[in-house]
Amino acid sequence: MLLLISDANILIDMEAGELMQRLFQLPVQFAIPDILYWEEIEPGTPGLEDQGLQILEVTGEYVQYASAMQGKYGTAPSPNDYLALALAKQEGCPLLTGDQYLKAAAQAEDVPVMGTVWLLRTMVENHLLSVDEAITALTLMKESKRRLPWADAERILNGLRPDA
Repeated sequence: MLLLISDANILIDMEAGELMQRLFQLPVQFAIPDILYWEEIEPGTPGLEDQGLQILEVTGEYVQYASAMQGKYGTAPSPNDYLALALAKQEGCPLLTGDQYLKAAAQAEDVPVMGTVWLLRTMVENHLLSVDEAITALTLMKESKRRLPWADAERILNGLRPDA
């Protein structure tokens, strides 16, 4: 089963769109660095590990790798975001992020990147959401002041309609 490493951004988007339960119904496994989870996610959204989120340790070698990336790509992504990228590199799997700076760093490091719009599309394709439900979730994210490519997201989702 495909393993995807998430940053906090993606989980916050899913929470804002009221999609957390459906997220874990996808035929993939989700993981997050342990420090990122305990510092940024668990305080506001506890219990995700009970829903299927794996909390993984970044090994010492990859903690050093994450630290070096801050010097290489700048401080726009947080140290915890770089840990998510390092974990994706460590595990040899894609990174889920909506952070443009982290996405650029991941691409430069040859780590495949996917985001919230990809997750919404995948939920529709796996019949976990209708297109209308995905657009409603997108609206909730927008109302929560999340940052997404709104027009592109709506175009992609509307393109999934049977009559499109």
